[in-house]
Amino acid sequence: MYAFLSDIYFIFEVHGEATLQDDFTLKNKLTMNFCKTMLPYKLLLVFCLTLLPKAINAQQDQSKKVHNILDYGAVADGRTLNTAAIQNAIDAAHKRKKGGLVVLPKGEFLSGSILMKSNVDLYLEEGAVLLGSTDPNDYVAMSTEGRPRSPKNDDNSQLALLLAHRANNISVSGKGLIDGQGRALALHIDSLHHAGIKIDPNYSYRRMRPNETVRPKLFRFSQCEQVRVTDLEIKNGACWGLSFELCTDLTLDNLKITNRAYWNNDGMDITDSKNVRITNCDVDSADDGICLKSYYPGYFNDNIYIANNTIRSSASAIKFGTASYGGFKSVTIENIKIYDTFRSAIALESVDGGVIENITIRNIEAVNTGNAIFIRLGHRDGETPGILKNVHIKDMNVQVPFGRPDTDYDMRGPAVDFFHNPFPSSISGLPGYEVEDVVLENITISYPGRASKGMAYVPLSRLEQVPENAKDYPEFHMFGELPAWGFYVRHAKGITFKNINLSLDDPDFRPAFVFDTTENIQLEQLALPDQNKEEIILRKTEDVRLDDTLLPVMKEF
Repeated sequence: MYAFLSDIYFIFEVHGEATLQDDFTLKNKLTMNFCKTMLPYKLLLVFCLTLLPKAINAQQDQSKKVHNILDYGAVADGRTLNTAAIQNAIDAAHKRKKGGLVVLPKGEFLSGSILMKSNVDLYLEEGAVLLGSTDPNDYVAMSTEGRPRSPKNDDNSQLALLLAHRANNISVSGKGLIDGQGRALALHIDSLHHAGIKIDPNYSYRRMRPNETVRPKLFRFSQCEQVRVTDLEIKNGACWGLSFELCTDLTLDNLKITNRAYWNNDGMDITDSKNVRITNCDVDSADDGICLKSYYPGYFNDNIYIANNTIRSSASAIKFGTASYGGFKSVTIENIKIYDTFRSAIALESVDGGVIENITIRNIEAVNTGNAIFIRLGHRDGETPGILKNVHIKDMNVQVPFGRPDTDYDMRGPAVDFFHNPFPSSISGLPGYEVEDVVLENITISYPGRASKGMAYVPLSRLEQVPENAKDYPEFHMFGELPAWGFYVRHAKGITFKNINLSLDDPDFRPAFVFDTTENIQLEQLALPDQNKEEIILRKTEDVRLDDTLLPVMKEF
């Protein structure tokens, strides 16, 4: 309609009868032109002006109606429980044909579990705070009819502050804050257990804390499509932070996530989802920062893009697993900054029969991080080990310290419970199930050195004593002391190292590389410190191609 009226005005303009420079108003000019020279258009313009109010009303009907939660009885005092008021606003918006916009205005709104529904946008205005209740009775387990079965049910809580199941075209955004008050909530759950009021059958007496399955997450979205979570500050879950499973077309952008209130505080967990973008986020987590999981055999994380994020973690910054039943395909990770991270900067783990393939990782900067790269194909569960192949990691710069990177954290990761020297990066499969086709290119890693044989020692003559630990939980220290300071590679083939720069702050008696039971290894343009000893050790390794300059520092066992 507006375009048509513009065309009508253009006709006047080209006839020279109406210009914005005239002293007359546009209304007078239009009237004069109709009367003098444009009479044939008069009836047409009158008809258009008659229809204009109807067109405007139609456009308004198509827009989403705003539902302010104050209109549904919400009280912004941080004490009144507003679960019903917020849910009623969401339900009202959902009932409209085009959905609606549910608004939290400035103020603190306490709530238990809220269920998102299709075509609803939840918006937090500046100064709005959605507070999670500290009473566990205010949270409900989401019903997930039609969801596939998972062999793993020991850690995936169905409880959350924000829930969604089979909800499509939804968003959570704004300039406000979502605070789960997770520490107070978790301690309340703990107290109820010890008082015998609400028993957790899986309570960990070793670690003295409730199981993950009874602690609410911040978000728990399952089998949803067209989901956007943007521009918010989100913090303090009692368990995982943002959890999305079996979702399609998911966007997480410009989020500040601080999940350091209690144990198992992952930043975000993406499970068996497709077409996912995680961009421009700042994640500070007591557990894994950005974690891809696969709980459902036959389902995959597929077409995942993770870029321009900053991560601080008491576990691993970016991790695939440990749940790895279906797998991870076509994942691109780039432009990531990592700091003060206890475990691995990058951890790729298939231990439950799942597939990891076609992974591209580039432009990673990690400082004060306990381990650079951990790639593991194991066999914790599933009929047979899975597949781990076609991984390309390039343009990565990592600084590994001598001590714990997370010493100053309030919530620190569990300490390694044996004596050891600084750990190398590792690529490890199993006998008969090799990690395949991995390219590491333009990698710079600074290691601390200072290894001592008195602290721990694996002689090169006894490399076979490094345990396989096929069924163990995958972690960079899972093999105990390792015989290399740079890279330990075992049960792998088609591994390329190109333009690799490894340095030491202090001497290390171990070699830089150990290859054990490997084949088709290419070493090109390696820069290693001059320690006047062999730095590349080969055991049961075939088809090795390396620069001539590396021959003096290579030794076969």
